[in-house]
Amino acid sequence: MTSSTETSAGTDKGTAIKAQYKKFIGRKIMFILFSLFLIFITAGIAAAIGTYPIPITDVYSIIWHCLFQDPETTEEIVVWNLRMPRILMAIFAGMGLAIAGTMMQAILRNPLASPFTLGIASSAAFGAVIAICLGTGIVTGAYLIIGNAFVFALIPAFVIIGLTRYKRATPETMILAGIAMMYIFTALAQLINYFAESDAVREAYFWMVGSLSRASWDELVVHVTLGDTTIPLPGPVPTVFIICVIPLIWKSWDLNVMGVGDERAKSLGVNVERTRVFILITASLLTAGIVCFTGTIGFVGLVVPHICRMIIGGDNRFLIPAAGLFGGAFLLICDIVARTIIAPVILPVGIVTAMIGGPFLFFLLIKRRKEYW
Repeated sequence: MTSSTETSAGTDKGTAIKAQYKKFIGRKIMFILFSLFLIFITAGIAAAIGTYPIPITDVYSIIWHCLFQDPETTEEIVVWNLRMPRILMAIFAGMGLAIAGTMMQAILRNPLASPFTLGIASSAAFGAVIAICLGTGIVTGAYLIIGNAFVFALIPAFVIIGLTRYKRATPETMILAGIAMMYIFTALAQLINYFAESDAVREAYFWMVGSLSRASWDELVVHVTLGDTTIPLPGPVPTVFIICVIPLIWKSWDLNVMGVGDERAKSLGVNVERTRVFILITASLLTAGIVCFTGTIGFVGLVVPHICRMIIGGDNRFLIPAAGLFGGAFLLICDIVARTIIAPVILPVGIVTAMIGGPFLFFLLIKRRKEYW
């Protein structure tokens, strides 16, 4: 009789645990769907507002129409040629920076890790400043600034990898090395700006704080002609995003295992050092592929992962896509604010991300009643 009672109690407990697990999974999926819906709504608002306002009800039909044929009317030209590249760049940049920040925080197990604090954004800015103020760089021509920013953005990653391989650096040492490089490259960029001409300093400043004003279809779509047929293919930004995000999501289970400690992860068959280096390189490539077009947009890679982790927890299988989608919506909202807060003047979006993200994260930390990290 006692055995039967214990069996029944165990079954009821197992059923309750399964129900609770399904509830948690449902909450994560709902947040992902909410973030996707938020992108859809904010993209329509961003395409509707501006010096030439367009009813939001017409925006979606215009976008659908222009997917299949060239824009013809003034409204279609404004929405498709002028506003859509900026909107898509904001979405891709926000998603990429948020995912890169999520991965860096996971592999280093440090809440301060982000593309900005690891020195990647600062080194990209230094490369761009060299190209703008000195007119020299790794490549020449139209891609001088972009090429310099991309190459220099990879330097912190390789320095940290070198520390990992030859000095057996701990995660704490790696993030301290990133912060040190952030200050070094920022100081070097400011030194060059100090002696540069005023016009060059102004252009370098806007690049250093991050802006979406130069977004164009050339960075998002490439048209390849085969005979009489022109085929649209993903441009450099979507290509880098796809190539980097897929393997990062693939490594999400290894990240979950590494969260309990390196020794336990090794006992479960995870090559901790190789996984950490692979994720760091991939996340750095993702960051470099974005900031070389947008400039150093800070705070997205730091704030968004924390917000999503507070809401849905630290399961990277769900956290990575959730942070990506919410990061795209977050940067798009910040860009709307940058365009409208003192219109017709458009603020650099990097300033707005810090102004909104910092107080918002501080508010969440105060309101949070239990530990999330």
